[in-house]
Amino acid sequence: MMNADIHTRLDPFLREMRLPTMRAIYREDADTARRESSTYEEYLFGLVESERQTRHDNRIQRLLKQSRLPLEKTLETFDRGRLPQKVNMQVGTLVDGAFLERRENILAFGNPGSGKTHLLCGIAHELIKAGRSVYFTSCQLLVQELLAAKVALVLPQKLKRLAQYDAVLIDDIGYVQQNREEMEVLFTLLAYRYERGSVMITSNLPFSKWETIFKDPMTTAAAIDRLVHHSVILELNLPSYRLEQSKKQTTKREK
Repeated sequence: MMNADIHTRLDPFLREMRLPTMRAIYREDADTARRESSTYEEYLFGLVESERQTRHDNRIQRLLKQSRLPLEKTLETFDRGRLPQKVNMQVGTLVDGAFLERRENILAFGNPGSGKTHLLCGIAHELIKAGRSVYFTSCQLLVQELLAAKVALVLPQKLKRLAQYDAVLIDDIGYVQQNREEMEVLFTLLAYRYERGSVMITSNLPFSKWETIFKDPMTTAAAIDRLVHHSVILELNLPSYRLEQSKKQTTKREK
């Protein structure tokens, strides 16, 4: 059988089997294998490894796009030297994603500008690199989406879609005051994910002030109980990073 005939028969097989990378490279790799006297097994391994790597890379890009994470907020761009030693050690144990298997939550507290959002987003980026799924949203946007789903009588379906993610990262709980109805749907989400999937939360309000979020003591206590039962708490009692950078820029200009 001539090489041209082999290509004519092999190309549609690889397309049918959905092996686009192997289809794109098998001819060139075959020429390289002949020149280097590679074994059949070495040639086959190279093809399969290239296909596997391409699929892995495509999956990571798909997870990243679906996550809606800010692309610039990674651990590489976060100054971990600002973190207290205990928090830095906690971050080191969280990036492996084992907390997702235990359905644990990550709760980050600190002043505005302390780096809460950046830090949790950085951890989330590492989780995605490991093939885990994360969904990032501001609290304000999330409650509006949940409330709209409730009004449209599709809240259960919305909760099930969010349940497909290993972690839901809710940014800035308490930063914007919502009404009781909006907080009720947020509580519904937290209750739905309890011991089913991890929640990652940032807030500038300590638990002692969460009654201003959930509007009544009973709902507040129930929300905190579900979040804290299986959780890792990160205390970022740090000065504002943005304020520090602004002061540095002002000092440079003055010099």
